[in-house]
Amino acid sequence: MTAADLEVGTVVTGVYKTGKYIGEVTDIKKDRYVVQVKAVLKHPRQGDLHNPGQTDVPLFHERRALGEREKTNVPKAMVKRFDGTVPDYRTSLKEAVENEKAALKEDTSDWAKKAYEKMETLEQDYFSC
Repeated sequence: MTAADLEVGTVVTGVYKTGKYIGEVTDIKKDRYVVQVKAVLKHPRQGDLHNPGQTDVPLFHERRALGEREKTNVPKAMVKRFDGTVPDYRTSLKEAVENEKAALKEDTSDWAKKAYEKMETLEQDYFSC
């Protein structure tokens, strides 16, 4: 079954900007699926998407993961059927944050240091309550 064969209600993985999520197809458009987020597989990268890996940019963005049950439009080419067990949103977000921080800690670049600081701020915001 290809991405073009997916139906409303199908559980999928989808890449949105630089994050990867598990979600459910809630609507089908010409070239996109509307996906309602159920879990986070990869946390979005921090910084300027148009100048990846650079710190000398007008605005070094803090990029939040999409929220639980948030709906987003994902290009059909970036959507694949998901056949596993869907993890709890909060647990998956925590794991995605920890994985991103671990990868950034290994990188000694200025970008990684700044991105790590943004991830720490996000982590406090996500899990402070």
